[in-house]
Amino acid sequence: MNKSELISAIADKSGLSKVDAKKALDATLETISGEVKAGGKVVLVGFGTFSVSERSARKGINPRTKKSINIPAKKTAKFKAGSELSNL
Repeated sequence: MNKSELISAIADKSGLSKVDAKKALDATLETISGEVKAGGKVVLVGFGTFSVSERSARKGINPRTKKSINIPAKKTAKFKAGSELSNL
């Protein structure tokens, strides 16, 4: 399912117009993104948790040259499925 199909499904199930469903979806995604970018966490009970995960710096190997390289530390977005979603 892509974004436009999701908007159509939201509109059908909620009785909203597609324009209003798009606004609602965009606002939801923007709010979740903003909170995670700020280092926070968004918990949707039964669905899942959006959070930030920190990866430490590590050594890696360039597959082409087989030389050792340093991979810097970075932050990544993480999603952990909730109980209702994991029991499919």
